[in-house]
Amino acid sequence: MKKYIIILITTLGLASCTKDLSEINTNPNSPIDAQPSLLFRKVLFDYGEQMSFEAFDAGNLLGQYFTMIDFNNFDRHALAEPLYAGNPWPFIYKNLRDNEIVLQKANSNPTFAVYKGPALVMKAYMTAALTDLYGDVPYGEALKGKSDIYTPKYDKQEDIYQGANGILKNLENAITAMTVYNGATKLDGDIIYSGNLQNWIKFANSLRIKYLMRISGKVDVKAQLQAIYSAGNYIGANTNNAVFQFSATAPNNFRITTARVGDFSLYILSKTAEEILKGYNDPRLSLFYRPTAANAVNYTGLINGPNAATTPVNVSNYSLTGTIFRENGANLKFNYMTAWETNFFLAEAAQKGYITASAKSLYDLAVMQGFNYWNVAMPDNYLTAGPALFNPLSPDALKLIITQKWIPNNLNGYEAWIEYRRTGFPDLKPVQASRNNGLYPVRMPYPQEESTLNVDNYKVAATATNNNSINTKVWWNN
Repeated sequence: MKKYIIILITTLGLASCTKDLSEINTNPNSPIDAQPSLLFRKVLFDYGEQMSFEAFDAGNLLGQYFTMIDFNNFDRHALAEPLYAGNPWPFIYKNLRDNEIVLQKANSNPTFAVYKGPALVMKAYMTAALTDLYGDVPYGEALKGKSDIYTPKYDKQEDIYQGANGILKNLENAITAMTVYNGATKLDGDIIYSGNLQNWIKFANSLRIKYLMRISGKVDVKAQLQAIYSAGNYIGANTNNAVFQFSATAPNNFRITTARVGDFSLYILSKTAEEILKGYNDPRLSLFYRPTAANAVNYTGLINGPNAATTPVNVSNYSLTGTIFRENGANLKFNYMTAWETNFFLAEAAQKGYITASAKSLYDLAVMQGFNYWNVAMPDNYLTAGPALFNPLSPDALKLIITQKWIPNNLNGYEAWIEYRRTGFPDLKPVQASRNNGLYPVRMPYPQEESTLNVDNYKVAATATNNNSINTKVWWNN
């Protein structure tokens, strides 16, 4: 009997200890859950802040807006050796994870139903960025740690775009959710549209236009594009742009405004950008870049990817990036989606016969909106004389549309690189000292961590990309 009493006392004591320890180790000032408004705001800002830095430091090198003169292996196309940026994989997945929590809350609690549509838009948006950069990526099984899935398989890009839970279907479902929503709860935490669901619907439709054009080389998208265009409920004016404004000071400032001067001075005007902007006599040259220190009226660029060890560069002979990226960073916006980008896509669609519309009218509108977006006055004759004049019968009509879209995409260089891979425009130059055998890369490499943390699935994906080669095209580019 004594034996059982001892066991009982011991068991009760352990239970009591466990309870007490649980209470002791619970910090009442450290929340274990977050309201959707706080988490959604975090996703919007963190993705935008991190991607703006990625776009400046890495994307703008691939898009040849800037070049780097030191620590520049990435600019020489050794993409597996990023420096400050060049590895967007981790923060995209972190924000997809947090966005998924918002979406789960919206689906499980009617009080939070207002978040369903915008969260689906952001899921589609961030997923598209991920797969357009890398190709096949973990998707269907990703973010399922609570279901004990820690090594998710890689989904085919075709399925990520077109599957039942894919990018395009999520955008359609988002529009439906926002259209039928009639609850009283407001969309708090929305730093893009201040809770305006009608603008989120326009955003979703503009993304549908963008992603349908992206896969248009593989899929017949004409009917879908024509339906969206005819309905007209997309971002058609700059007042509806999906952007957020940076502030002058931390914590909501553009990161480069507080970078060390030495780091900032690594970025200079690319020869590609110099020739394009000067070729159009485009006044945005003096916004995006500074005159050289050696000559205050000259703007001089350098061909991307120099080897500073063998060819030293005198910085004073070249143009650094403009004051808007540093001293005047409060004038910058992070661009999720804009009217000018939408209308350039529609101009391309019209030129290719995907929609019934005037390619010239859409092109002219997009060019004007691109100037207005950057608060630069467009020369009166910019669209009526000279190289920016659009002629739909010209063999260079598509090149003109894509090149003009490239110009205002400065600070969104990954998009410029993706569009170059899709269209071949604008004309980018071979880098000076390539570390990729002179080839222009067509995808980002999977990060090294995948080969150790998701071994078996990584091996399948690496095999499909010729040992994780940056020269293996993604599905929509094949």
